[in-house]
Amino acid sequence: MSTLCLFLSLLKNGAVPGEPVKKDENSRRGNWGNQIEFVLTSVGYAVGLGNVWRFPYLCYRNGGGAFMLPYFIMLVFCGIPLFFLELSFGQFASLGCLGVWKISPMFKGVGYGMMVVSTYIGIYYNVVICLAFYYFFMSMTNLLPWTYCNNPWNTPDCSGVVGSSVQLNGSLVNTTTSLVAGVMEVVNRTKRTSPSEEYWKHYVLNISDDIGNFGEVRLPILGCLAVSWFVVFLCLIRGVKSSGKVVYFTATFPYVVLTILFVRGITLDGAINGIKYYLTPQWEKVLDAKVWGDAASQIFYSLGCAWGGLITMASYNKFHNNCFRDSIIISITNCATSVYAGFVIFSILGFMAHNLNVPVSEVADHGPGLAFVAYPEALTLLPISPLWSLLFFFMLILLGLGTQFCLLETLVTAIVDEIGTDWIIRNKTVVTFSVAIAGFLLGIPLTTHAGIYWLLLMDNYAASFSLVIISCIMCICIMYIYGHRNYFKDVEMMLGFPPPLFFKVCWRFISPVIISFILIFTVIQYKPITYNDYVYPGWSLAIGFAMALSSVICIPIYALYKISRSPGTTFRERLKHACQPHPKWGPALAEHRTGRYGPMGSADTVEARPIKEKEELREEHNEEEKAKETEKKDEISLTIQGSNGSTNTHNNPNPSA
Repeated sequence: MSTLCLFLSLLKNGAVPGEPVKKDENSRRGNWGNQIEFVLTSVGYAVGLGNVWRFPYLCYRNGGGAFMLPYFIMLVFCGIPLFFLELSFGQFASLGCLGVWKISPMFKGVGYGMMVVSTYIGIYYNVVICLAFYYFFMSMTNLLPWTYCNNPWNTPDCSGVVGSSVQLNGSLVNTTTSLVAGVMEVVNRTKRTSPSEEYWKHYVLNISDDIGNFGEVRLPILGCLAVSWFVVFLCLIRGVKSSGKVVYFTATFPYVVLTILFVRGITLDGAINGIKYYLTPQWEKVLDAKVWGDAASQIFYSLGCAWGGLITMASYNKFHNNCFRDSIIISITNCATSVYAGFVIFSILGFMAHNLNVPVSEVADHGPGLAFVAYPEALTLLPISPLWSLLFFFMLILLGLGTQFCLLETLVTAIVDEIGTDWIIRNKTVVTFSVAIAGFLLGIPLTTHAGIYWLLLMDNYAASFSLVIISCIMCICIMYIYGHRNYFKDVEMMLGFPPPLFFKVCWRFISPVIISFILIFTVIQYKPITYNDYVYPGWSLAIGFAMALSSVICIPIYALYKISRSPGTTFRERLKHACQPHPKWGPALAEHRTGRYGPMGSADTVEARPIKEKEELREEHNEEEKAKETEKKDEISLTIQGSNGSTNTHNNPNPSA
C-alpha cells in the first residue's frame, strides 16, 4: 500500500515526499526533474520492440557477425550525428517539433509531417502493446493455452512441440528432460502449424480472409487497448514531471528481464547453436549493397530519427545541458541493447530447433511472428513456462510503453506550444486526455478480425520512406538554409564549445548522403506487402502510399502557404522572406538571449545575424532615436511654456481674476 501511495505521489507532485522540489529553469514550460530522467526517457524511446524482434533477424539474415561492421559504421556516421542534431535543435529553442521551425518558417511543414508520422505510429504501436498485455494476462495460468493442439480453435494441421504424453504435476511441468521426451516427430513439416500459431491466428486475432472483411471487434483486445491507453495517459498526466519518474522503472526493468532470460537461455541444450547461427560471420555478404542498406535503415528507424520525439524530449532540458554527451550515451545504449537482445532470442530459438531436430532458420522469425508465435512456442518447452512467459511479455509491454510515452508527448507538446496560451499550458492534462481518447478511438479498427492486416499496412507504409525524406529536408534546412555557421555558433553558445569537426562534416555532407542512400535503397528494394500467404489487394496498397505521402505532402503545401503570406512584390522576395528566421527564434529565456540574440549587440554581433533580424534591429534603433528626439522636443516645448507661464504670472499676480 505504501508503494502505491509513493507511486501516486510521484505522478501527482513529481517528487518523493519529504524531498525539496527543484525549481524549473523554464517555469512556464517546465523541465526534467534531473538529467537522469531525460536520459532514461530517451533510452526508453529509442529502445523499443524493434530492438527485440527486428534486429536479431536482420543480423542473422545479413551475414551474422559480419553485419555488425556496416551496422556500427552507420551508427557512427549517421545515427549519432542525426541524434545529436535533433537533440541540440530541440534543446536550443526549448520548443517541440512545430515551434522549432521558427528557424525557417517556410519549413514548418516538416514539423507537421513529424506530427502525422507520430500519430500513425502511436495508433498502431499501442495496439501491439495491448496484444502484449493480452498475452501477459493469458500467461497467468498453470498451463499456457498455446501448449497443446487439443483446443476448440485448433485445426487438423496442428502439430505440437510438446507431446500429449507429458505428465503435469499440479501447476508446472516437472523437468526439461520430460519435456524433451515428449517432443513429437513431425513428418510433414511443410503443412505443420504450431499450437502457438493457431492460437495467435484463430483465437487471439480470429483473423479474417481479407483486409476489407473487418468482422466484429474482438472485445478482449479492445479491453486491453483501453488498459494500454489508460496506463499511457496516467504516466503522462503531468507531462515530463510524471513520465520522468515512471521511466526509472520502465526503462531499466527490461534489462533485468533480458538478463534473466539470457541466463536461462544459455543453460539450455542447443542454445550455443542458436547463438552461433546469430553471430557466425559471413564476410562475403559485406560486399552486398543490401546488407549496408539494411544496416543504415535499422540504425535510422531504431533511433527514432525524424519522428519528432527527440526534439520534444530535448526541449525540456535546461539550456546548457550537455546533449552532445547524452546523444552518444543513448545511441550506443540503443545499439548495444539490440545486440544483447539477439543473444536472448537466439539462445531460446536454438534450444527449440535442437528439440525439433531442425535448422535454426526454420524456427527464426521477426516482427509479430517472433513475439507472438515463435518465442511463445519456445517458452512452452521450459519448466515453469508461465513464469517465463509472464516475464517476456512484461518486458515487451515496458519496451513498448517507453516509446509510446514519447509519441504521445510529442503530439501534446506540439499542440500546447502552437497554441501557447496560459490556459492551454495550465490545462495540458486535458490535451493529453483528449489525444489519448482520439488514439484509442482510431485504434479500434485494428482490434477487428482484419486488424492485423491494417496494423502491418501502417507499420510498412506510414513510417517508411516518409521519415527519410523528412530527415533529409531537416538537414538541408538547418545546414544550408539557416546556415551551418549560424547553427554551429548556436550550439557553441548553448554547450560552451563548438560541435566537433567530425559532426560538422557529418551534418553537412556525410549524413545527408547516407540518408539519400537509404531513400534510394528503400525505393529499389520495395516489394508489395504480404502477410504469410495473403497478398494485399491494390486498393489497400494505395491507402498505404496515401498514408506515407500524407506526412510528406505537408512540407510543400505549408511552404507554398507561407510564401503566399510573406511580404514582397516578387516571388523571389517572398521566398527569401519566408526562409529567414523568425524574430523570436533563439533561446526561450531572456537570460540566455545573449550575444547576437540580445536586444542590441555589438557591430560584429549584428552583422552575424540573419538579414531580417538586422533590418528589425535597425528599425528598432531608428525608433529609439526618434523617441529620444521627440522627448527632447517635448522638454524644450515644456521649458518654453514654463517660462511663458512664469511671465504671465508675474504680470498678473491674481491669475484667478
